[in-house]
Amino acid sequence: MERIGDDMIFEEILSRLPAKAVCRFKCVSKQWCYELSTPKFVLIHTRRVSNLPQKKLISLNGNSIVVDDIVSGNLEVDTRKIVTFPYDVEPSLLSIIGSFNGLILLCIRRTDSNDLVLWNPTTRRFKLISDDYFSRYFGRHNDTGGMYVDEHNDLKVLHINCYWGTVTARVYSRHSGSWRKLNFLKGSMLGSNFYSWSPGIYSGKTIYFTVSNYWIPPGERNIVAFDVISESFSILRFPERIEVNPCQAHFLSISNKLHVIVVQYAGELIADLVKYEQNDWINVFSFNKARIVEHLEPQERTNIIQDNRWLITSIWGDTVEVILCNDSLKYIQHVDCYNGPKGALFFETILSPFS
Repeated sequence: MERIGDDMIFEEILSRLPAKAVCRFKCVSKQWCYELSTPKFVLIHTRRVSNLPQKKLISLNGNSIVVDDIVSGNLEVDTRKIVTFPYDVEPSLLSIIGSFNGLILLCIRRTDSNDLVLWNPTTRRFKLISDDYFSRYFGRHNDTGGMYVDEHNDLKVLHINCYWGTVTARVYSRHSGSWRKLNFLKGSMLGSNFYSWSPGIYSGKTIYFTVSNYWIPPGERNIVAFDVISESFSILRFPERIEVNPCQAHFLSISNKLHVIVVQYAGELIADLVKYEQNDWINVFSFNKARIVEHLEPQERTNIIQDNRWLITSIWGDTVEVILCNDSLKYIQHVDCYNGPKGALFFETILSPFS
């Protein structure tokens, strides 16, 4: 029998193992530790596990950080685990900004300063990436961001801050360990305190944000798109059919395509799922019996399916429940990304916060 080469062992065999198993195999020898940490292996492993139906749901409860198993969109009962954050801080002071390839981007909100942390809850590795810029207040509706990988396999962190009517966008490079400023949309009024920014969602080399005016005039909604290749911003039109106020919109990535669940209040609660495809918005489903869920423990669990019921938490803290039919259940089981201030979907990888 021919001897199995190292490339076959690492790229075709070990790359198919779960992240925690790969971490254990790093202890075999220094060579294995090196081979299992190379950018090439990490990239292959990340691509393989991202296509699996198993996901994890991280939730910030009042006094704990919880991780649940999600299989094909469904919450697996009795899999709940409590995880420890690397800093001694109450979970109530944390906000989730985004998740990407197994990394979670969080903000620690303190009275005198704020910190941004890149954290891999699977490997427990973390990196503090904030600088003096973050000493001022971090607003839940005024600060947002996202993560992506550029063509050089450099992990980037996008941070958007709205302060005194000005939008400041900066990007952090994992390779250089430093921040640099980006040009935002000229003449934009989206930095006003009247606007609320959603967490970003990554889909198709673009990070999307909803920016809503919830004061005067109420109901104005915008979609800001950030192209990760050109590192430039643009405004994407909102679905024209959404004219009822008040209205909430929540981004999802389903089968790597941008979707929005739209919740409207027009005498009764109406919930629709629309998809962005070929520069147009397409209605996918109109859900039956949508309702607001109040004072329930799952309120802290973002985007879960249980007993054919879908719970999704808004940036205002409301939890909307819709009933799923067979077709909509099968469709939504392919949700691969969702970010909210108190929860996010992720999959277990060995991706390091460090370069």
